[in-house]
Amino acid sequence: MKALVLHKSLELSIEDLPLYKDLGDNDIRIRIRNVGICGSDIHYVTHGAIGDYVVRAPMVLGHEASGEVIEIGEQVTSLQVGDRVCMEPGIPNQQSKETRLGLYNLDPDVKLWATPPVHGCLCETVVHPESLTYKLPDTVSLEEGAMVEPLAIGLQAVSKAHINLGDIGLVFGCGTIGIMVALAALAGGCSKVFISDINQEKLKILENYRNLIPVNPTREDLLSKVNEDSSNWGVDIAFDATGALSIYKDIHRYVCPGGKVVLVGIPPSGYGEFNICGLQAKEITLSTVFRYAHKFEKTINLISSGDINVRPLISKIYPFEKCIEAFHHAANPENTDVKIQISL
Repeated sequence: MKALVLHKSLELSIEDLPLYKDLGDNDIRIRIRNVGICGSDIHYVTHGAIGDYVVRAPMVLGHEASGEVIEIGEQVTSLQVGDRVCMEPGIPNQQSKETRLGLYNLDPDVKLWATPPVHGCLCETVVHPESLTYKLPDTVSLEEGAMVEPLAIGLQAVSKAHINLGDIGLVFGCGTIGIMVALAALAGGCSKVFISDINQEKLKILENYRNLIPVNPTREDLLSKVNEDSSNWGVDIAFDATGALSIYKDIHRYVCPGGKVVLVGIPPSGYGEFNICGLQAKEITLSTVFRYAHKFEKTINLISSGDINVRPLISKIYPFEKCIEAFHHAANPENTDVKIQISL
C-alpha cells in the first residue's frame, strides 16, 4: 500500500510498503481518511529524533487519524464494516502494572504510532485493536474525527486541574495543544480562560470563541490583565502548553492562593526552573500531563454535542498525493495556521 515514509531528517517519500497485513480476532482494519500533522511529526521530519527516540529505519508518519472500517476480526462486537471511526494511537502492554491500574498512557512499553520504530497511519489502511477504535456519531465529520487525538490531551490536562464551576483559567501558548486545553477548560467548567501568545494572527482566530480571552503579552501586560479581571486575586488554574523555561519561573505570579498549575508542554531540555518559594507561599498545586488515558469517548461526545467546535481550527487539507508539500507547509506555517490535515 502507499505510505508516507520518513527515512531520516528532511528525507520524505511516498512508497509502496507491505504494512498491517495480519488481522487478529479482536482487530479492526480501517481505511484511513484524514490525518492531522502533529508537532512531533514535524520534529521527526526536521530533526530526525525527539529525545531518545531516533529515526534509525524508514518510518511511516502520522498518529492523528480517522477512517472507515473495512474488515473486522471474528470476536469484534462493537463495530461493523462501514462505521466511521477514530483511533487512539498508543497500544499499551495489557499486562503492565500501569495498564492494570488504568494508567496505560504511562506504560513504558506502549507502541505509539509514528514513534520510532513503530509505523504510523499515513498510509491507505491500518489494523488496530477494537478497544482503541471509536465509532464517530453522524454529527462528527471525518475531519473532526482526526482532531479527537489532540483534543484528548486538552481533556487530560483539564482532568488534572480539578476545575470548580466558575473557575478562571489561563493558558500559555496558542499552538494546537494550547487551544485544545483552553477549549477543554471552558467545557470543563471555567467561566473564562485567558490564552497568551505573541502570534496576533492566531489569537484573532479565537476571538469568536465565547469566554476565551486572547492576550498578546507584547501588546498588553498579561499580569495586569489577569489582576484587573480577577480583582487582583489571580487565576484559579494556569496551564503551560509551551514548555518555555521563562514561563516556569514566573507562572506562580498569575495564580491565586491555593490555585493550580498544570504542565502540558515539554521543555526542550526536559528540565526547567521554578520559583519554589513563590509556589509554596501560595500553596500552589503542581500537576503534569503525559498524553491521555480514557479520554477519547468523552472527547467525541464534546465535539458531537457542539460544546467544543474544532472546525475553525482546521486550516488546510491536502490530498495524499501532496502530503510531502503538506509537511513542508506545516514545518513553515503561516501565522494563521492551527492544524494541517491530509486526506486520503
